[in-house]
Amino acid sequence: MTHTENPYLYIVLDGALRLYTPSGMMDYMAGQYSVSKIDTPLSGTVLTFSEQQDFLALAVAFTANDVITEVLVMDNELSERIMGEKLSEEEQSVSDREVLESVYRIFAAMNHSLPSEFIRKNIMREIIYYTLCGTCGRQFLQSIVNIGKAEEIYAANSWIKENFRSAFTVEHLAEERNMSVSLFHQKFKRAVGMGPLQCQKRLRLTEARRLMLDENQNVTEASVSVGYESVSQFIRDYRKMFGSAPKEDILNIRKHFKK
Repeated sequence: MTHTENPYLYIVLDGALRLYTPSGMMDYMAGQYSVSKIDTPLSGTVLTFSEQQDFLALAVAFTANDVITEVLVMDNELSERIMGEKLSEEEQSVSDREVLESVYRIFAAMNHSLPSEFIRKNIMREIIYYTLCGTCGRQFLQSIVNIGKAEEIYAANSWIKENFRSAFTVEHLAEERNMSVSLFHQKFKRAVGMGPLQCQKRLRLTEARRLMLDENQNVTEASVSVGYESVSQFIRDYRKMFGSAPKEDILNIRKHFKK
């Protein structure tokens, strides 16, 4: 395997595997996995086959943006517990099992006679979520957003998640942290993967999508609820993020739910 700039999950489903990485040799039994952005395996050797003489291991690749999107919509309390390693062993164990189940499901979906991109994306979200809540969660989260090296940026990101409906300026956020605007923006983008206003926009659009789906709000109501002053601007931003206009997007999602 070659080096990749994207994070990935490497999981053994059947059998046992030995991986050789730049950090050394690691053995994985069925159901075990690792997550990494840097330590990509150089080679691997099958150690044993399953009782059915099967072997199956998968590498599931994400983009950093995939992970950041899930972190942005995650409850602040949960992300703080992950970073503080405060999830119980039982919670992590349950999440690790769910990672395995979700990977099995996405593998089955890939081989389905009628593959659905909608289903694939949602299972990928499950995999990311459960990986963050599993035994590798803190390592995974820290490698993506570099929170451990940017506590003040993490605090700013938490504030944005709580106040994304309200207008704010990058100048104000930078001033509160005694930074120049350029330095704050640079550090925020390095840690979170996008600028503060881009982060706010993503949170607004994701919440608007939920309001239209779960609470049957119309386009105007949803746009106002999340802080937009212009419905036309909301529709432009929504189309850019989700690939279609709000009404069309919600109708397509509901059609999938009815199948």
